[in-house]
Formats: sequence, C-alpha cells, structure tokens
Amino acid sequence: MNSEKLRLTKKSVGIVGFGAFGMLIARHIGSHFDVFAYDTAPDLTAQAAELGVTLASLEAVAQCDVIVLATPVSRCAEIVTSIAPFCRPGALVVDVGSVKVRPAEVMARHLPGHVHIVATHPLFGPESSRNGIKGLKIAICPIRGFRHRLLAAFLRTRLGLQVIETTPQEHDREAATVQGLTHLIAKVLLDMGPLPTRMTTKSFDLLVEAISMVQNDAPEVFDAIEKANPYAADVRRRFFRRAAELNLELENDGASQHDTLLNQL
Repeated sequence: MNSEKLRLTKKSVGIVGFGAFGMLIARHIGSHFDVFAYDTAPDLTAQAAELGVTLASLEAVAQCDVIVLATPVSRCAEIVTSIAPFCRPGALVVDVGSVKVRPAEVMARHLPGHVHIVATHPLFGPESSRNGIKGLKIAICPIRGFRHRLLAAFLRTRLGLQVIETTPQEHDREAATVQGLTHLIAKVLLDMGPLPTRMTTKSFDLLVEAISMVQNDAPEVFDAIEKANPYAADVRRRFFRRAAELNLELENDGASQHDTLLNQL
C-alpha cells in the first residue's frame, strides 16, 4: 500500500479542460505531480506557464497515470469516448462534475475495463476556495477498481481535504437540495436585484456571501445542477409548491386582517 501510494504521488496527471476549475486543480497538485492539460481554448500558454503545466494533445493527456475530467457534465460522454482508446492499463480516471449518477454511468460504460474509475465532486469552487482548500470537503464515489483508497489518502494527507465517501445516487440526492436550492435561490435573487447594501442584517450578509460564491459560475454549472441531477426536479417542485402555499397563507392572512379593520370602522 505505501509503495503504491508513493508511486501515485510521483506520477503524471492529465487535466482535460483547463478552465477555472482545471486551473484550480493544477494550482494545488502541481507540487505532487507532473501536470499536463488539454483544452480547446486558443491561448492558455501564459496560464499554463504560471502554474507549471504542460499543454498537450488530448491523446497525450489521456495517457497520463491519472486523468481528471474537468469539463462540463454535458460533454462527459464525448470526452470519455475520445480518451478511452488511449488510457493505459492501471490508469485512474476521475471526474469533478457537480452531479454523479450520469457521469458515473458514462465512465463505467465507455472506459476500458483496465482503468480504475472514481467519480468525485469537490464541494467548493474557485471563489469559495480563494483562501485555500485545506479543510474543505470533497465527495468521492468509487466506481471501479481499488485506487479510490489511494486517492482518498492523498486528498486527506497531502491536500488537507475532508473526504466523504458515498455513492453517485446518495450524492445526487443530497446535492439536489444542497446545491440545487442554493443556485436556484441565488439566481432568483440576482434576477430581482440590485440587492440592498446599506441596511443589511448579518443573516442577509451571509446570504449575499453565499450568492457571491456561485454567481460567477459558468451557465453549464447551473444547467448540470438543475437538469442533469435526477433528483433536482422533485426538490425544485417541492420548494416552489411550499413557497406558493406560504404566499397564499400570507395573502389570506392579509385579506382577513383588512376585513377585520373595515368591520371595526
């Protein structure tokens, strides 16, 4: 176990998708791995150089010891089928999407049987981790093989993360509320803006802080959370149904009080 763990932390990591989250990953693992990245964006040379990352072809990245899929969930099937022919025996393939059921199914179905698969979800983003990632949470879902144990040990001991081992179904069921409602409420409040900034309470300030952590997420993140999570629609419907019931209660109470006042005149 110890020799395998040491070998893992000295190998190469290929990141497919060198956007904001791909760069965040590179920033925190660069001292442990030789990091390669693939992205279709036209010029990421400066960012790669700053982070000590080597830009490479998709084929080259897919031949790394660890391959991290940091692309939108909507592109998961496309990316997985593209890298499958090049993955080496014993490689570890990890995704970092906001939902887990669909990516886990895609990876298990299309990746060759000789690779290990772990579906993960870092429960933070570039904004919420701006002061560092130590102590933050990450969910991991073992899909195939045994290297999830090595990955969990690395995340705990080298990066200082809180590791939550779960299943794709359990993850998505909880995330439908945790993420689904957070992003939904943030989107509604931002659309109602501008939000007050002068006479605010501590609780409102915390709400605004929560909104600020997700408001700059790419639209694909919101789509994945609300559309690709199989449990999100039910949570959303229950939330709006209860909100509508509460609104009706308040309106009826207001009308009743108004009638009482009229009768007293």
